[in-house]
Amino acid sequence: MSTPAAEFAGVTQKFGDFTAVDDIDLTIAEGKLTTLLGPSGCGKTTSLRMLAGYSAPTAGTIRIHGQDCTRLPPEKRDLGMVFQSYALFPHMSVADNVGYGLKLRKVARAERQRRVEETLGLVGLAHLAASRPKKLSGGQQQRVALARAVAIRPRLLLLDEPLSNLDARLRVQMRAELRRIQAETGLTVVLVTHDQDEALEMSDEMVLMRGGRIMQQGTPQDVFTRPANRFVADFLGYENFLRDTDGQTFTVRPEHLSLGSGDAGLMLPATVVSTAYRGVDRLVTLDAVDGSGAPVRLIADVRGDTDLTPGVSTSVHAPARHLVPLADKE
Repeated sequence: MSTPAAEFAGVTQKFGDFTAVDDIDLTIAEGKLTTLLGPSGCGKTTSLRMLAGYSAPTAGTIRIHGQDCTRLPPEKRDLGMVFQSYALFPHMSVADNVGYGLKLRKVARAERQRRVEETLGLVGLAHLAASRPKKLSGGQQQRVALARAVAIRPRLLLLDEPLSNLDARLRVQMRAELRRIQAETGLTVVLVTHDQDEALEMSDEMVLMRGGRIMQQGTPQDVFTRPANRFVADFLGYENFLRDTDGQTFTVRPEHLSLGSGDAGLMLPATVVSTAYRGVDRLVTLDAVDGSGAPVRLIADVRGDTDLTPGVSTSVHAPARHLVPLADKE
């Protein structure tokens, strides 16, 4: 078995009485893109800062490629980092920004120039090598920051919400670009994000956090299709939560609910509360009673011509394969 790129063993970070990260164990695989995902205050950025060396844990051990780096300063960890703000030097050209880390490492001028040109080619900015950052768009500045981090050939590339300052269309484009660069370079990347779509699209491995603890870790498909508990399901867009006759909580996504008759693992009488036409589909809100006898509000994503008005009685059903059981504890 190969040595992990990084490991957290029993890592805790406290700020006074506040526990930002609570005794986590985490393994980051070599050559993969791992996302730390969760709402604000969940501990993902604190974890990244500890991995980078900007903050020492209160307890526990952090290893990078098998070496104990818990107390090692950032400059000794051989990491690249891209911040939310990009932090480019405005008085330097694009090429000088990209080569800055190489210059600090005393890489020879010819090799430095070669690697700057190679990395700018990788991010598609070779033609802007002589430009200053203020002349660039937000997306281009993000690519320069990424190129600067990649040029030093780090053992780990850490990305802290790098796409959050871009508009929605450009964010989608840059997701694909980041994934391409990671695949072409073979870099181990740890990405912090609060955007579940970003994590699902880009990750090899997702780590979903809440309250300083890891709620679930796995591939995007595993986490999305088999959320471990209600928090994970809710964060990933599951909107329907019910109990069966045995008191087991389960969830089902709106697109897996159908109206009318049919053979299904779930079948409940329901009353239409409201409908919202969205072009390709119609979002239908319904009131029903689950297997435990409790009233529930359900959301169904219905496609096709469906003439439903508030107050109409119907039934809601879903195949058993789309009913996801949830743990009672988080």
